[in-house]
Amino acid sequence: MEIIDITDEYKCTYCHCLEEWSPEMKESGELKTKWYEKNKEVGLRVKLAKNEQNKIVGMIQYIPIEYAPVSGKNLYYIYCIWVHGNTEGVGNNQNKSIGTKLLEAAESDVKNLGGRGVAAWGLLLPFFMQSKWYKKKGYKTADRQGIMELVWKQFDQTAEKPMFIKRVKKPTRVKGKVTVTVFQNGWCPEQNVAHERVKLICEKYKEKIDYVVFDTSNRETFLEWGILDGLYINGKEVSITPAPSYEVIEKLLIKAIKKLP
Repeated sequence: MEIIDITDEYKCTYCHCLEEWSPEMKESGELKTKWYEKNKEVGLRVKLAKNEQNKIVGMIQYIPIEYAPVSGKNLYYIYCIWVHGNTEGVGNNQNKSIGTKLLEAAESDVKNLGGRGVAAWGLLLPFFMQSKWYKKKGYKTADRQGIMELVWKQFDQTAEKPMFIKRVKKPTRVKGKVTVTVFQNGWCPEQNVAHERVKLICEKYKEKIDYVVFDTSNRETFLEWGILDGLYINGKEVSITPAPSYEVIEKLLIKAIKKLP
């Protein structure tokens, strides 16, 4: 197993969360690629785990916290660590300490870059990206927001604790139409799939729908709302993780359309 920095050879693999084989990932469009190109200019770092067959089986992506969806100073923020866990593609490579090796490589990199510590988000529930995994690696709780926990590891005792950025406001509806409001960042292909599906279905019913998209890869837009990725129908939030199917989205929109005067 070798941990390497991303190269152009593996950019497509990275932008599809190592699942180029997946028809669903192909639905995510170019949003992740655009996000990557934009954020590497401000210090986004990506490391990949390559196995003996030269296949990419794991990834970690992290950025100076000043450009992350949390508040902090002189730290780096981990968007996610992902080790391929499906039987298709390169197969299930989890439970082989690959995630630990990726985290250690990122921490070493951050130290060399002069960062005072690393922050990461995790879930309190037993799903993807559990915060307790980080705690086993020496991370401590910095903040909590619902089922999400912000954890961090200090390299310097003068480092300041990071915090979640709270939601500032939520969208409201427009009279006479179904209001569909999308907050689109681009960092996560799974959520990008949801955004692309919503866009296609809204186009189908465009006479009845007021479709608005906010690009939260623009930090000022993100800070204005405090929402990174989200879908709201008539001001009510709809979960997009995992990405809802076309059928589920269409059913929600038809239901809202039928209630129009």
